[in-house]
Amino acid sequence: MKVYSTLKDIQTDLYAGSITCRQLVEFYLKNIEEKNNTLNAFLSVFDQEALEKADEIDAKIKAGTAKKLAGMVLGIKDLLCYKDHTSQAGSRILDGFESQFTATAVQRVIDEDAIIIGRQNCDEFGMGSTNENSAFGPCLNAVGENRVAGGSSGGSAVAVQADMCLASLGTDTGGSVRMPAGFCGLVGLKPTYTRVSRWGLIAYASSFDCIGPITKSVEDAAILLEIIAGKDEQDSTVSNEKVPEYTAFQTEKKTYKIGYLKEAVESEGLQPEVKAATLAKLAYLKAQGHEVEAVDFPLIKYFLPTYYTLTTAEASSNLSRFDGVRYGHRSTEATDLMSLYKKSRFEGFGKETRKRIMLGTFVLSASYYDAYYTKAQKIRRLIKEFTDNLLTEYDFLVCPTTPTTAYKLGEKTADPIQMYLGDLFTVQANVVGLPAISIPNGLDNDGMPIGFQIMAGAFEEAELLTFAQLIS
Repeated sequence: MKVYSTLKDIQTDLYAGSITCRQLVEFYLKNIEEKNNTLNAFLSVFDQEALEKADEIDAKIKAGTAKKLAGMVLGIKDLLCYKDHTSQAGSRILDGFESQFTATAVQRVIDEDAIIIGRQNCDEFGMGSTNENSAFGPCLNAVGENRVAGGSSGGSAVAVQADMCLASLGTDTGGSVRMPAGFCGLVGLKPTYTRVSRWGLIAYASSFDCIGPITKSVEDAAILLEIIAGKDEQDSTVSNEKVPEYTAFQTEKKTYKIGYLKEAVESEGLQPEVKAATLAKLAYLKAQGHEVEAVDFPLIKYFLPTYYTLTTAEASSNLSRFDGVRYGHRSTEATDLMSLYKKSRFEGFGKETRKRIMLGTFVLSASYYDAYYTKAQKIRRLIKEFTDNLLTEYDFLVCPTTPTTAYKLGEKTADPIQMYLGDLFTVQANVVGLPAISIPNGLDNDGMPIGFQIMAGAFEEAELLTFAQLIS
């Protein structure tokens, strides 16, 4: 069977009768069987369930009643709940837990005839940039030898990269959709905060978390966002703003005013090939008639401290519910209630998650609350105001998705500062709640993919996707 890159191509062949959904699912299952032992992208595979769903959709196609996502074989990150299926957030603390309900985003793709093929590996509770913090072992990049996949949605990206599914639903708290998409040569979209319901997303940092698609094409990212976006009675924070037809890309010739983050492009820590590819893309944009200017962002040095102060604080609060009493892992070594809490959490949570919970508890403590948490909230507001002001002058802000391409397994784990610096360009969109997309932008000298990030104003995903499609 040929390898498909877009749902449109799949549906063309499905409706022509040259392939069936069952054949598609069998193709992806074969790839999972051959590759997953090495890549570790999937934690669970719903083989029989997917085949039965494929037969059901084949019948719908014959009857003319198939819906928008007929033929899309999709994986879901282990942070998204799926009723009667295991949901573990990449953690041992949720050993044995089966979800009692389905996340809104997952239910919406199912309702449009997508086929869920499995549950994908991720950093524990989304806390990581390489997928090395999963309790189930790291996920490896399908390109290059012993390279990381990016995180935290590493399994979701590699599954698409290695043709184990057509697309994935991931989550993005500080770049967790865009970073692995950049490392794997894919499209990764983080919507505006509140654009997509968070119902059924196992929370890491509630004011940062977003659900977004990882795909091979901008077109497929657009159709998935079109389906998962919109109001939801289960989530009081989701926006009621009308969902545009994201797939109706504007075809007329249009030029844009684009600002690139000077500090990002001129950073000494930028890998030379990433810098060259970014400058080449900027030159291409100028040649296409777009107005391209460097912009100063003096607050860039505060992106990471603000992000990590606030997300660890929210993680400390959100993860307090996992106590070994109601569900998930329960220590067998406990002697009383307090030791049950302590031992269950110590045994169930990994090192990175424990570290972030402790940091968050510290910044929320009475003695340090104003010095850290309150101050970080004030800086967050300043970053948002500065970004919003820039986006009144420019249509888009662009920069590399990551400072480097995918590094080798274990290369950054000894130095957490270097690991966190990998998030430098992606966290801004989450701090300010704006939409951003990573698209492929060539390869480095080792053949590893380079990503190019575009950020737009709030709820301007239609323009963002149109522009990404234009320059991909």
